[in-house]
Order: sequence, then C-alpha cells, then structure tokens
Amino acid sequence: MFIFIRLINCRIRMFKAVKMKRLKFLLLSFVLGCAMLAGAQTPEVFPLWPQGVKENNGIKVDRTVDDQGGISNNSTAELLVFHPDPAKNTGKAVLICPGGGYTYLAMGYEGEEFAQWLVKQGITGIVLKYRMPNQHDRIPMTDALRAMKWIRSRSEEWGIDPAKVGIAGFSAGGHLASTLATHFDQGKTKATDSLERFSCRPDFTILFYPVISMQESLTHKGSQKALLGKTPAPEKITDYSNELQITAETPKTFLVHSDDDKGVSVQNSIVYYQALKKHNIPAVMYIFPTGGHGWGLRSDFEYYPAWTSLLKKWLEDIGK
Repeated sequence: MFIFIRLINCRIRMFKAVKMKRLKFLLLSFVLGCAMLAGAQTPEVFPLWPQGVKENNGIKVDRTVDDQGGISNNSTAELLVFHPDPAKNTGKAVLICPGGGYTYLAMGYEGEEFAQWLVKQGITGIVLKYRMPNQHDRIPMTDALRAMKWIRSRSEEWGIDPAKVGIAGFSAGGHLASTLATHFDQGKTKATDSLERFSCRPDFTILFYPVISMQESLTHKGSQKALLGKTPAPEKITDYSNELQITAETPKTFLVHSDDDKGVSVQNSIVYYQALKKHNIPAVMYIFPTGGHGWGLRSDFEYYPAWTSLLKKWLEDIGK
C-alpha cells in the first residue's frame, strides 16, 4: 500500500513537471511570436577583441545594466549585428555608436532601436558596445577603428558592399563617429594582423546632436572630462576637436540637431558642417526648432517623421 501511494505521488509530481514545462514552452512561443510580429530581431554578438586588449580602461566593475538596457562602466567591446531580410538587402551597413557622455551607453533608442530601423531599410545595423574611456582617450577610438575593419573583413559573409559601410553616432557617440571620420587609416598592407590590412574609413557619416569639439567654448564638459581628464593637454583638445581635423578625405555627412539643445550646443553641428563645406565635402544639416537633447528613436519626438524620412532618402541616394 505504501509503495502504491508513493507511485501515485511520483506520477502526480511528473504530471505537474510536464505541465509546467509545457506552460513555459507555450509562454516562450507566445513571446517569440509577439517579437516576430513586432519585427524584433535577436542580433548576432561578436567580441571585438577575442584575444584580449593591450590597453585596459582601469574600470574595476564591468557593465552595470539599468532597467532600460543602458550600460555603465563598459570594459568589454562587442558588436551586435542585425541583418536585413536577404530579399531586401541593399548591401549597405552602418556601425552605430550610442551616446552617453563617454560614461554610459544608451543601448535602446540610440543603439538597437536604430539598428532595427536600418534593417527595415534593407541596411545591416551594427551596434558597437565600445569601452568607456575612463580618461584613456584612445580606447573608444581604437574600438571604432577595429570595428570598421571587422565589418569589412566579414562583408562577403554578411552580404555587405565594403564600399558602402558608414558610421552613425548620437551625442558623445557622435563625437566617436566623427573621430573615426577624421582619424581613420586606409589599411596597413604589411600588418601581420590580417584585420589591420582593411581600411577603417567610413564611406558616410550620420550624426545625431553630436559632440564635435573639445574646445572650451563648444564642448560638452562631461564628455570632455570622461575622455581627456580634468585638465586636458592643449594638443589633446586640438586632436579631438574634429571640426579642426577635416580633410578632403572626410566622408559625406548627414547632421541633425535641435536648436534648443541644452545638453550639446547646436554649434557643434554647425562648425562641423561649415568645415566640411570648406573642404567641398557633400553634407546636409537639419536643425529642428525644438526637441532638446537625446531624442534618438523616440517616436514621440515631434520631428521623428521628418528626420526619418530625410535620412531614408539620403541613404537611398548613397551609391547611385
């Protein structure tokens, strides 16, 4: 009798376990189905430095993630790759640098959401989780340079035209994007590291309310301090004031900013645009009257329909 009761109890537990597994399976299927209906996509994730890095940013606790998916104290660089439908693939790709004052990565509306928007346009969206500088100024730029070479090395595999790879940046990420646009190399043909043989010059640049300058009259002080320290050397200020680093090789640029931006002065976009035109670089700039700072992919931004339409057309015209 005792054995019979134990057998019944065992079968009841098994039934409950199977029922729970099935419930979990149905819940997972529902969530995935909703994600597919919403057009969500799980990206491929690649470590940018699988063999380790030469320079450490000195941050002790790596990656604090908040409830919005934003990341503080990032010390590990990764690429998040969002692929378009092969039937709609244009062959274009954009490396995305989220903003956050060089202390934080706004991975949502300035990262993955923009990548998803690009995917809908048939463009591969690649979010760069760059390392925070923690006053080690070359670390973010080193990550961005490497990421562009990485993308071109995988261009055939990912269905990308290596001559149609651009970079986008928001706020401090815009500083990083414009730094790459003015500090690139065309590839080191004799490098023993095969990745270093690829060019890291962007073919085009997209800048949202960017920090451009490190000059005192223009810069965002928080970004300047995080990148260059409390008392930056004059040569560092000049080198990272990207409006001063433009040459005839700087790529074509799309700029968008709000006139009432209190976080990053609109003068950053204006001086960059003026410097581009002095060098006869194709560029467009749209300054909206309101919106403040940090609107990214927020659909409640009044001019969201305007800037997305303008950027969509600009991207379509690339390569024609």
